Amino acid sequence: MIDFTLSPSQAEARRNARAFALNVLKKTAVEYHHQPDQKARFASTRPFYGQAVQNGLVKSQVPVQLGGTMGSLVESAIVLEELFAVEPAVSITIVATALGLLPLILGGTPALQEKYLKPFISGHGEPLASLMHSEPNGTANWLEKGGQGLQTTARRSGDEWIINGEKLWTSNSAGWGDEGADLACVVCRLSEDPSAPQDPSVDPASLVLILLVTPEVIAKNEKGAYQVLGEPELAGHLATSGPHTRFTEFHVPHKNLLRGPGTAVEIVEAAFTMSAALVGAMAIGTARAAFDEALAFAKSDTRGGSVPIIQHQSVADKLIDCKMRIETSRLLVWKAVHTLDDEKVDWKVKLELAMQTKIYTTDCAVDCVIDAMKAVGMKSYAKDMPFPSLLNDAMCYPLFDGGNIGLRRRQMQRLMAEEKYEPWAATFGSTES
Repeated sequence: MIDFTLSPSQAEARRNARAFALNVLKKTAVEYHHQPDQKARFASTRPFYGQAVQNGLVKSQVPVQLGGTMGSLVESAIVLEELFAVEPAVSITIVATALGLLPLILGGTPALQEKYLKPFISGHGEPLASLMHSEPNGTANWLEKGGQGLQTTARRSGDEWIINGEKLWTSNSAGWGDEGADLACVVCRLSEDPSAPQDPSVDPASLVLILLVTPEVIAKNEKGAYQVLGEPELAGHLATSGPHTRFTEFHVPHKNLLRGPGTAVEIVEAAFTMSAALVGAMAIGTARAAFDEALAFAKSDTRGGSVPIIQHQSVADKLIDCKMRIETSRLLVWKAVHTLDDEKVDWKVKLELAMQTKIYTTDCAVDCVIDAMKAVGMKSYAKDMPFPSLLNDAMCYPLFDGGNIGLRRRQMQRLMAEEKYEPWAATFGSTES
């Protein structure tokens, strides 16, 4: 009925990911910590990302039928936990590339897939992909009728589309040197006039389209049509890139239209649903790192007493709470990704499980790091300890990839409000089937 034993291939993927994280990723912090700013820190991880590509960690984000080596989302979750338990810097760049490829994988024609997936399955170089959706004024309510909607617009002009607008927090989108990602899926709103507000009587979903932008497309535009305005300095995830970019009368060939108005939203939402579940694996990795550090400290340090502090019930209770949160989070992640892999399961069931996973696991990760710090005590607050950086990393998980408050809970709320909502369909199946 239910078996949580890893298959041989899953166990091997876990071992390989763990070995790569310990032998390669663990060295990245030495390189990026002395860099002066976010942009320089990100650039310094390029050689390590290249090693990840050579190791097959990017190719494994592409399904086998499209030339990749991706086994299942369950395997992806197992791998991501191992990577994030050691070092998120390069790991989050890999995840962002996976997210950037998802619209093409889910909604591209065979011709587009064959053309644009090549760099990512070659095993060479440092190819980056990006899903350019988020904007400076926020996108949590981008599909709300009567709202502003997306402010990045596109209009048709002959055999081209012309983009105007700004994007922010779009991981990897500037590439390694502001020349643009190797592939960017730019989400836009159809509008003949970039300065005109969205028609409040129109369903925003009917206006959304996705255009494929590459460095070659950027190079063919006028200078200034594509600009990187800045790279926000972050409290955590110190070596990731989520730049502020601007398109001004930016021309894209019509053949680069991935999805037109009326068909694009389902692809964007499917991509973010899959990523929601996988963010849970990332959060578990960070929580696990905090637990492991606190447990090792508690078993070896007396804090001036006669026995290691693990012998004190108050310390042990904090670590017990952490362990249980991590275990339950992992089970929820595995259930969510297993369900996403199952073509027979209704999409709304998959969506709800992914939302629950994103919300629960990311909130738990923050609680775990804080409780681990409480168990260790004041020493955990020192910069020479791993906990401050782990806390800063963990604090981001409930905020990004669709904030838990502004977006993910609202998605669950809409599902629960439906007349035919079945609360336990994800566990026992639909009563209507």
